[in-house]
Amino acid sequence: MIRRYTSFIIFFFTLFGLTAVYAQPDNQDAADTYVPAPKREFRGVWIATVVNIDWPSSQRSAPETQRKELLNILNEHRQTGINAVMLQVRPAADALYAKSFEPWSKYLTGQQGRAPYPEYDPLEFAIDEAHKRGIELHAWFNPYRATFDRNFSALATDHITRLKPEWFFTYGGIKLFNPGIPEVREYIVKVILNVVDNYDVDGIHLDDYFYPYPIAGQRIDDEAAYEKCGSDFDNIKDWRRANVDSLIKMLSDSIHAHKPYVKFGISPFGIWANKNQNPEGSETNGGSSYYEQFADSRRWITEGWLDYINPQLYWQLGNRAAAFDKLLDWWSNNANNHHLYIGQGPYRILERKTAAFRNPAELPNQVKYLRNNARVQGSVYFSSNSLLANPLGFTDSLRANYYKYPALPPPMLWRDSVPPNVPRNLTIKPSVNGITLHWLEPLQARDHEPVYGYVIYRFEEGEKTDINDPKHILHIQYNNSTFYQDDTAEKGKTYLYVITAIDRLKNESDRTPAIAVSN
Repeated sequence: MIRRYTSFIIFFFTLFGLTAVYAQPDNQDAADTYVPAPKREFRGVWIATVVNIDWPSSQRSAPETQRKELLNILNEHRQTGINAVMLQVRPAADALYAKSFEPWSKYLTGQQGRAPYPEYDPLEFAIDEAHKRGIELHAWFNPYRATFDRNFSALATDHITRLKPEWFFTYGGIKLFNPGIPEVREYIVKVILNVVDNYDVDGIHLDDYFYPYPIAGQRIDDEAAYEKCGSDFDNIKDWRRANVDSLIKMLSDSIHAHKPYVKFGISPFGIWANKNQNPEGSETNGGSSYYEQFADSRRWITEGWLDYINPQLYWQLGNRAAAFDKLLDWWSNNANNHHLYIGQGPYRILERKTAAFRNPAELPNQVKYLRNNARVQGSVYFSSNSLLANPLGFTDSLRANYYKYPALPPPMLWRDSVPPNVPRNLTIKPSVNGITLHWLEPLQARDHEPVYGYVIYRFEEGEKTDINDPKHILHIQYNNSTFYQDDTAEKGKTYLYVITAIDRLKNESDRTPAIAVSN
């Protein structure tokens, strides 16, 4: 994501100043009626920590300030309808979490290796608060980047580049892990499994950095590793691709062996290969992950190593070199019945470079386009601050229209297809502060998986009790509490309530009988 980071740094400090210029009424929706939304949809956003793009706002802020900032971010995204965040926890072989054998990130405390004071665990805090709001948290790792700048002297004494200098090459002024060294792959798997084992994450997420994006005049210094480890390959390019494939397969097997419900996904560069390079490629004419980064992203999803793939399609509909629509269709034909989430770029509006993104209809039209493809399960937006800035009223459009009602993340039937049993003995009573609901936990499901949460539906008198319509979702909770108070119920009205149970991968039980109550 280094290209995006560079441009992001330029406008980051003026981001909210620009909001007033860009935040205009969402004119395209003025003529639209409500766009029916699916009950199941992945609605994610990246929260970038590198160079403090999204959070925390400053390396010098106190932990209490950082926590308040993160709560504000989660609250705002929840109000927008977001149901998943990709939180960057390892931007450069460092950590924004306490239970790590890598040093604390300088983006958290101003100095790599320095713990926050008073000490707290940002990842644990983020997970707890996201789950309270019905939001999944995917821990976002950059697997191969070891530094983000040339200031190597500021690295912590226990940074891995100091402990194992032979594992790295320098490219574009930064240090990168050499993917061709087997011990490197084992180390990265160990780092990620440490988070899987010690934190209640919903997913593990990698971004688009594998071998580095090409820079004119630079060469990858890995010939020695190729001579030592690449004897089974006729050329260094195939060996490099195999190195990345090996890591992805190792991660997939290991993550799912440790916790079968943890999702594993990657957000690659949007073009796997162009058709003029490979007959299986897309009708595009741009850089490609397969040939430039030695990242065979299409293989990872077709082999079933990933639960979801999240290509970054930061181009407009109809773009000459890389059309959003053509790439979305290509990926949908290559997703192997696994999940496909589209990386969308509201940051492009703030760049003020491309006329297409100054059209307030561009991003909403992309949402409409992806929803018309049944093999696409949702979106992820880069990045948090650009979505919070509401450029051209896009976030308002999500709140008022496209994400007006809540959505459950789509289930992953290849991981788990057994739903919980139905909640029992639902009782409903009016109270001083609204209407209270009590129920009993369901009987154990046949796969013995515990209940993870509940979905509460509310219907007005005379409405059909159709739980497939998301406008009736009153509350989604990610805990096993068997009590809920509806403090939005209006006096003098009669409502009907229905409850379902969900498991960790969001399989949903049958519904309880509808119970009516007058407030």
